Amino acid sequence: MAAGKAKSRFGLPAGLARSGPKRRPIRVADAVKAEIASLFVRKISDPRLYNIVITSVEVSDDLGHARVMYSILGNEEPKDVAKGLESCKGFIRSNLAKALALRHVPVLDFRLDLAGQKQAEMEQLLREIAKEDGSFP
Repeated sequence: MAAGKAKSRFGLPAGLARSGPKRRPIRVADAVKAEIASLFVRKISDPRLYNIVITSVEVSDDLGHARVMYSILGNEEPKDVAKGLESCKGFIRSNLAKALALRHVPVLDFRLDLAGQKQAEMEQLLREIAKEDGSFP
């Protein structure tokens, strides 16, 4: 290689080789999502949390915080579900500590994912419009 800028093993300039999404936070997010979903099936018996699904988990680059997105499948009141999640947050973190090989377990931030609900509302509106136009069977 000629004298000049150093290249990474991928042929990119050394400064660009590390750009892009970091892999470890993505792997940790996937592991956290799988473990939390498993806990809801196996160990959490709070009736307020029976009808929720973990839709996604995003972990900060320093692995200190995790935003856990969930959606509600039944007719549960969102405030009741939020209280249920808040009450079992410590239990979830302690089980994550046992299951994952991390020095520090991320602080969990549960947020209601409204994307599925909005999609269902849009589909319903489209069905109603199609019925009015006569193009819906």
